[in-house]
Amino acid sequence: MDPITTALVVVLLCILAYRFLWSSATSFEKRGVEYMKPWPIVGNMAPVLFRRQFFGDYLRSVYFKFRDLKYFGFYNFITPTIVIRDPELITSIAVKNFDHFTDHAGFVNEEMDPLMGKNLFALRGDRWREMRKLLSPAFTSSKMKSMFKLIIDCAEKTSAFIAEGSKKGRDWDMQDLFRRYANDVVATCSFGIAVDSMNDPDNVFYKLGRESLNFSTWVSLKILTGRSFPTISRLLGIKIFGSKPRKFFTEVVAETTRMREEKGIHRPDMIQLMLDSRDKDGNRLSVDEMTNQAFVFFLAGFETTATMMCLVAQLIATNPEIKSKVLLEVEEAHRKMADGQPTYDVIRDMAYLDAVIDETSRMYPVAGFLDRICVKEFELPPAKPGAQPVIVKPGDTLWFLPTGLHHDPKYYKDPENFRPERFLNGEVSPNTYIPFGLGPRVCIGNRFAIMESKILLCHLLKSCVLEPCERTTDPLKFSKKTVTLLPLTGYWLNIRTKKDESEANGDIANKKANGAVS
Repeated sequence: MDPITTALVVVLLCILAYRFLWSSATSFEKRGVEYMKPWPIVGNMAPVLFRRQFFGDYLRSVYFKFRDLKYFGFYNFITPTIVIRDPELITSIAVKNFDHFTDHAGFVNEEMDPLMGKNLFALRGDRWREMRKLLSPAFTSSKMKSMFKLIIDCAEKTSAFIAEGSKKGRDWDMQDLFRRYANDVVATCSFGIAVDSMNDPDNVFYKLGRESLNFSTWVSLKILTGRSFPTISRLLGIKIFGSKPRKFFTEVVAETTRMREEKGIHRPDMIQLMLDSRDKDGNRLSVDEMTNQAFVFFLAGFETTATMMCLVAQLIATNPEIKSKVLLEVEEAHRKMADGQPTYDVIRDMAYLDAVIDETSRMYPVAGFLDRICVKEFELPPAKPGAQPVIVKPGDTLWFLPTGLHHDPKYYKDPENFRPERFLNGEVSPNTYIPFGLGPRVCIGNRFAIMESKILLCHLLKSCVLEPCERTTDPLKFSKKTVTLLPLTGYWLNIRTKKDESEANGDIANKKANGAVS
């Protein structure tokens, strides 16, 4: 072709690409929804993409741009997304009218990346309902009680390891410690494998988890690409995780299944639950199906739960008055223990520690946004007085922003202050507290994660003192290089083993006598 023709073809292709990628740019104007003005291709995500602002902080600022609206328009790259701000409308969508919004947005091709595409979180419609029904019994009180001893064993090993290494006081990378503990818990409770990542940090289970779940800039970019440009992601063959994790976990599940069937072994864990379950036709899950489900709990347990524990430990360490109250409750719990062993009921009834965890999750929800995909046409009420209702159609994306809702002074008094008491005195409405989601698609393992965290903290705080150190990021500020909650200097605390039992009890008694603990 001559140069002029070539130039015209290039221009035409650019115009077609632009129209294809940006055909949704007028979506909100046509529907009468107020929205943030987007940039081509990147939409409203430029501050995150170019590392100008931490993802969670950016979403919070976006939430407050539209204070007087029940919802507004936001472009997640090229995807028009309706962000719901009003708690009553959030409840209506996620609970009362759940049948209209049953699904999450996918971000991988399930055939190319089944570990991420065929697990409980990613499944849709009837497939999700069937799997949720099958797995829900694993998280009932009776099942969690049966797994309680498995978690206690992991917590005892972890706290003993930390206490031994902290006799003279030492700075610890809390993220590394809590990942190792969470790894051991999920290994034994989900896969039926006993590992000791404290004394053997090179075990295959932990090393693979650390390598696979390293949410670096590259992994974060792959997730964003999959969510926003699924066609491009599929064409490029982008996978969140490589073939190594799938091969390893499939072999683990297959071998565990074979051993239990041959030797009649029965364990109170998720693998056993899936082995014992049958569908309406009497069929049980295949090894691949069990692997996909077990992996999502490994993902949540290794990274999400560990991050929550890091935040809780840091906020306890950096708030002396709150630490005193937690320690008093820990001592009271240990006095109730039979033969030094905590019971399920004792851990469950630690109300103040529950409040500390809840307040931590309010201030720093691990998920910056929660999404729903419309599957059945739905009418949203007017976003403000005088506006018109808006029709949401199948395929449309909706977001809820816990990071904004949890810091809204309309719903929380002194939202920037760490006040666990708000969860003890009836201040908090369930409609405005959604760190684990809400409705039928609420996180299935949230109670398990809280129990796991309380057990370790109960052990650790009995024998050790947690204090900030030079590398502690206080107040918390998060890295702009990742979408996860990673402080600028990481999660570092100084831990010192209590000298003896008198120190463990005496300091609490003195504070209580002086009125420091109420």
